[in-house]
Amino acid sequence: MGLYERIINREEKISLIGLGYVGMPIAVTFSKKVNVIGFDVNKQKIELYKAGIDPTKEVGNEAVSKCTVDFTSDETRLKEAMFHIVTVPTPVNSDHTPDLTSIKGASAILGRNLTAGSIVVYESTVFPGVTEDICVPILEKESGLKCGADFKIGYSPERINPGDKTHRLETITKIVSGIDEETLDTIAKVYELVVQAGVYKAESIKVAEAAKVIENSQRDINIAFMNELSIIFNKMGIDTKSVLEAAGTKWNFLNFTPGLVGGHCIGVDPYYLTYKAEQLGYHSQIILAGRRINDNMGKYIVENLMKSLIKADVPVKNAKVTILGFTFKENCPDTRNTRVIDIVRELQEFGIDPVIVDPVADPAEASREYGIRFAEADSIRNMDAVVLSVAHDEFKNLCRADLGKFFKSTNSKKVLLDIKGILNKSEYEKAGYIYWRL
Repeated sequence: MGLYERIINREEKISLIGLGYVGMPIAVTFSKKVNVIGFDVNKQKIELYKAGIDPTKEVGNEAVSKCTVDFTSDETRLKEAMFHIVTVPTPVNSDHTPDLTSIKGASAILGRNLTAGSIVVYESTVFPGVTEDICVPILEKESGLKCGADFKIGYSPERINPGDKTHRLETITKIVSGIDEETLDTIAKVYELVVQAGVYKAESIKVAEAAKVIENSQRDINIAFMNELSIIFNKMGIDTKSVLEAAGTKWNFLNFTPGLVGGHCIGVDPYYLTYKAEQLGYHSQIILAGRRINDNMGKYIVENLMKSLIKADVPVKNAKVTILGFTFKENCPDTRNTRVIDIVRELQEFGIDPVIVDPVADPAEASREYGIRFAEADSIRNMDAVVLSVAHDEFKNLCRADLGKFFKSTNSKKVLLDIKGILNKSEYEKAGYIYWRL
């Protein structure tokens, strides 16, 4: 009887290593079909999961409390599993080079507890070669086992979209790859247990790694193009959103919009690809040009806020500004690698310390990562400017009267920056607002 059969008969277990926004939904979904050990080094997070609390808000408290995942922070429990899925973050350092600390650490932990006959599948986004050239030697060193003979490896890039309730693990085609045909077949069968959309068998681990890293690089470049158009049209006095709506009537026009590009994927993955290219002697032109544009959008937004304050006859120094939204994307509590922080820091350069409101964001994480403290929306009054930076549903439901309460009643010209373009431009301009959007 093969490993797959033993897993579905609940004679062997699957382990999930790293229970964040990606690993947690995978663990919960698999636990409906097979026995799952959910491991994370963060003991506090494990205690929350055991108590039926989902800090990621990806699956919800009810699903966590009802699931059969065996949550643990004891690494020796990994010895009980034979099929391991590694879903730890792969961010970049401040110099934009890959930070492989977590994936190396996870490999060392797993290696210490790896049993002969196991399969290890990495899901973390990496540049081609990381799984075989960096992770495998760590697994071998720590376990004393030989890859290919004593254990097998594969790579299956995560495609979960945090905060997205439509595109989930079950509904997105899953790319799978393995060190050999037998391993690939087993990995494919295991994922087919939960992925209704089916699997796509990549011809090699490096192909699967490359496929993942270019998916978000493509999005990054397209958003960079939209951001550049926004800068150009702004200089022309043309509303970018109106242009895109008109152009979008053509059947093959790509539906991208300008905005801040943060998070763990789109703003990070391109640097993994360009880093590897640099090692091979090729200096990226298009990819890095897109990154430069997107990384500078916070500065560009604040420049336009300053111009708007001057138009409103508001002294820039010590101007009172509120930012609505701090997470890297809408309806998701994750603040890591949010580019809203660029707006905050740029405003501080002008002597403005903005008040930040975000009912969705994880306050403990924001405090730990950035030293940010959130204010309650009800406490916001007497502002000179409001920057609507993240399109949370809570903010989409704000009407003009709600937003109007945030401003000084003495201001005849209220400055409103609608970064995501979720408000009715003409409505606010008719009401006397100095309205600006990307």
